Amino acid sequence: MPFRWKSYATKDSSALMQKVADVESDGGEVSFTTDVSDPSSDKDLESEVEEDDTSPPRKKNRGTGMNEAGSSFTARDGSVWVQQEARRQSEEVHGSSFTGRAGPTEYAKRKVCSVLQSFLCLIDIGMLLTIRECTVQQARRTDPNWNLSHNELMAFISVLFAKAVMCQVGAMVDCWSENFLIPAVKETMSRDRFTSIMANLRFDTKDTRAERVKTDKFAAMSDVWSRFTKNCAASFSPGQHITVDRQLFPTKVHCPFTKLVTGKPNKVGIEFWMATDLETKYVCNAVPYLGKDPSRPRGELSEKVAMRLVEPFLDAGRNVTTDSFFTSLSLAHRLLQRNTTLLGTMTKGRRELPPPARDAAAREQFSTSVFKSGSVSLTVYAPTKKKTVFVLSSMHQHVVTGDDGKNKPNTITDYNYMKSGGDDAEQVARKYSVRTATRRWPVAVFYNMLDLAAANAYVLYKACTGSTDTRRLFLHHLAMELRSGFMREKASAAAADTTAATAAAAALHNLPNWTTQCQVRKNCNRNRSRFCCVKCHRYTCAKCREHENWVCEECK
Repeated sequence: MPFRWKSYATKDSSALMQKVADVESDGGEVSFTTDVSDPSSDKDLESEVEEDDTSPPRKKNRGTGMNEAGSSFTARDGSVWVQQEARRQSEEVHGSSFTGRAGPTEYAKRKVCSVLQSFLCLIDIGMLLTIRECTVQQARRTDPNWNLSHNELMAFISVLFAKAVMCQVGAMVDCWSENFLIPAVKETMSRDRFTSIMANLRFDTKDTRAERVKTDKFAAMSDVWSRFTKNCAASFSPGQHITVDRQLFPTKVHCPFTKLVTGKPNKVGIEFWMATDLETKYVCNAVPYLGKDPSRPRGELSEKVAMRLVEPFLDAGRNVTTDSFFTSLSLAHRLLQRNTTLLGTMTKGRRELPPPARDAAAREQFSTSVFKSGSVSLTVYAPTKKKTVFVLSSMHQHVVTGDDGKNKPNTITDYNYMKSGGDDAEQVARKYSVRTATRRWPVAVFYNMLDLAAANAYVLYKACTGSTDTRRLFLHHLAMELRSGFMREKASAAAADTTAATAAAAALHNLPNWTTQCQVRKNCNRNRSRFCCVKCHRYTCAKCREHENWVCEECK
């Protein structure tokens, strides 16, 4: 019969070891340790904890379970923490040192006088001209006579907004169909012209792209995107609280940095890191996620991105709220040097955490532990017996627990309120999105840029003009104003065609009685005609003639 291992419970194994005869031992003292740690703890975290063999084992107490106030602890990264007691029902509130002025900047106030101008504060004429030049350059690779004016490009964008407002469901081509017709779209441009512009839409010069991609994965959109984010920062000054969060723009295009995020409604897309004003949901800055970089040290990305996002808004006494991806003790110290505080959650795998904070087994439900490292406090709260929440804050001078049954500390209450800025801004942008089917990731990024620009323009327009229009009505007016210049061009061209047709009709009354050979092409010199071109006055045969609509005497 093969040998089988038999497992014993802790109590059974203890009894079994006590029954072992002395003659069966090697003469040494038999000792064993029972692991009473929390079974729900992270296995990877347990393997990373460094134990000191010279220090005596620490007794675990399941009553209060925590060390006394004033005890000092050293984390794995060398950070020194001092435990403190959480206050209860204190009326003291953390001070505010905010010295900035929230709202539109002077530049935006001077410029914003209409819906269109609020949009052009963010996507300016220079950006539109760049997109136009790159699009024309791409189209003329196959059609040398292809052209596009900046007014027609704005009309193209207006078609996207018109569909977002009037028909959010369905394909883009349905806007020209008989069953789902949108009159404003059909009046602006034909379906074939829209498709032609979309096929050739480009945002950079293709001739130099291969060289730029070697150092910048975002090269196809980096120039336009950087100018957009600069305009966002230059047009609006955020309030005291800024939320740094991640946005996932849903798309399934082939892209080297497409990401899968299971916690989002649309799990696949291009990720952006955003800095958002908590009060107005204005997106102040945004950076795309371009994938992993093996040469970058671990942990450097999150701190570098967070500092890059909030760099234009430092030194004014603001507070930055982050999630566990960005929050770190070093980031809190760097922000404090720039007169900016930090509030964010941390994971239990962080090396900055003091050893008692990891001990979940010795913590009661609804208990709060506070640790201090300089001007930064760490709140350890247990909402359940098997779950622990870590909140790092340089914003609160004192941690105060509530008087309700859950004893929730003020650091967690404030974080739950302030963390919603990024999610709310993402929901605002997605409500009336111009996103439609595409196979090219630069176009998908362009859709996201239009959504964020429209959401920010609405904030600017309300703040500068005091308007109370709904956002849907604002987008409708934006679509109409974007196409206004192109509609005037179309009206002028139609009037010119009518004038030419009238002149051609008038010339018919003065036709000569003789015919002569065609003077346009050599291979038509045997064709004879009495008709002349109204511009160059050359005799033109039927093959060389551009037929126009006739105008009667009454309409002349």
